[in-house]
Amino acid sequence: MLKSIFCIIIFYLFSFNTPVFAQFSAKWGDQGNGTFHNPVLPSDFSDLDAIRVGDDFYAISSTLQVSPGMAVLHSKDLVNWKVISHVVNDLTRINQELNWNKMNSYGKGVWAGSIRYYKGKYWVYFGTPEDGFFMCSAKNPAGPWEPLHQVWKVQGWDDCCSFLDDDGQLYFIATNFEEDKINHKKYNIHLFKMTPDGKSLIMESDKIIHQSQGSEANKLYKINGMYYHYFSEVNKEGRVIMMERAKSLSGPWQITQLNHVNKKLDKEPNQGGLIQLKNGSWWFFTHHGTGDWEGRAASLLPITWIDGWPIMGKVGNGTIGTMLWSAPKPIIRKEHKLTNQTYDSFSGTTLSPDWEWNYQPRASKWSLKERKGYLRLHAFQPINPKDSTDILMRAGNTITQRSLRTQKCEVVVKLDISQMKNGQQAGLTHFSTTSIANIGIKQLGDTRSLVFTYKNIETVGPKISHKVIWLKSTWNYEGINQYEYSLNGKDYISFGGQSQMTWGSYRGDRIGIYNYNLHQEEGYIDVDFMRYLFVR
Repeated sequence: MLKSIFCIIIFYLFSFNTPVFAQFSAKWGDQGNGTFHNPVLPSDFSDLDAIRVGDDFYAISSTLQVSPGMAVLHSKDLVNWKVISHVVNDLTRINQELNWNKMNSYGKGVWAGSIRYYKGKYWVYFGTPEDGFFMCSAKNPAGPWEPLHQVWKVQGWDDCCSFLDDDGQLYFIATNFEEDKINHKKYNIHLFKMTPDGKSLIMESDKIIHQSQGSEANKLYKINGMYYHYFSEVNKEGRVIMMERAKSLSGPWQITQLNHVNKKLDKEPNQGGLIQLKNGSWWFFTHHGTGDWEGRAASLLPITWIDGWPIMGKVGNGTIGTMLWSAPKPIIRKEHKLTNQTYDSFSGTTLSPDWEWNYQPRASKWSLKERKGYLRLHAFQPINPKDSTDILMRAGNTITQRSLRTQKCEVVVKLDISQMKNGQQAGLTHFSTTSIANIGIKQLGDTRSLVFTYKNIETVGPKISHKVIWLKSTWNYEGINQYEYSLNGKDYISFGGQSQMTWGSYRGDRIGIYNYNLHQEEGYIDVDFMRYLFVR
């Protein structure tokens, strides 16, 4: 009883007294006292959808050009999340432009989708702006996922969701964001029936159910006999959350706006999923539509039902929701889950799902088997190796993780560089399409030198004769990064200036390990471990 009273008091204190700049606090996630602070995932988990199955919660997040694609997350309390798998193992099944030898699809690739559970399987649908819609299913969300199936090859569509009605009929909703040739309107939201296997659309069933500027983020629900269509649109405030409802999918639809945008913060909720808990309460797991250097972070908002409408966050004037930055946890559990791995010794037979390659990797050029307990990265030439501008954007087999935004983060990698060859460069990087900063080793002839590169300006440091080197990246809440190196794993020396992490092409900063050779396919490095430490 005392714990419940405490949580209620904390809820109201945070709801009404938290200043508008609370978003800029470095606090996040589970606070260890029965409350949480938004965001619950302070890194790039964009285009979320989420469901509850029994006592477990599952979510998906778009991944654009990184591989494997479409991250699948698991939680027991909606606050602590863990990446458990990916839906798409081979991005070339979508488009060859997503392969290591093309690498020209930044901002494209795997966009928003939906996850649902029916017929004993988890069903994921998603779209790409140039290749249409795809689906995949699995009996276990941790995988394996069935081979990817193309539902409809089409361009100019996005933000799809599947829906199974009570009579067993499957539906598919999505936005056509290109101009309608007949009505000369953009952002038409279409509803289709699907075949029973969920692999094809019944084209003659196509019906436009809504049209407004920027309308996207579609989700369909049936709650207490009423159909609810969740979406977002752009009005004079900015991007706002909308909902329409009807007694039948054929309409007529009532429509309302569910939230206001705080223009000072410019961090509005957008894509997300409505979830009902076993106790009957409702929550909204969402990304923030505007990205900073960390990308589009994920937050959790309580839902208050008013006159049959789900209001997300704090209920304001006119029963409109506003962003809520702290609240009691929806479920109190004893165990405390981390959001990502803190140490990887590469001792397994497969990579941790926290790792994602920049584009589909060249399979023959990396291995966990050639040297047990190490990730071996073989060097090969980047695309257009004579062009030194932003070369990492064209260097295959860069392996990455998301960069967290918190009080302090530190990543250390230990590299065996004894087998590097002439023309090879390898090391640690932070990158987006608008900013790249690296620290690593550059070999010319038989000479290896420490090198720091930022904004295409290279600073060459001391010669390195050691066979092993430790590289460290430390960054703060503002995304200011400083690199260091060590030759014994204990004493670290700063090298290179500070760099600012940035956002670009709908993607937040990534930290990664790179390895390429400008001259030839020769040389390799062995990654002994990666240690990722962060403060909540």
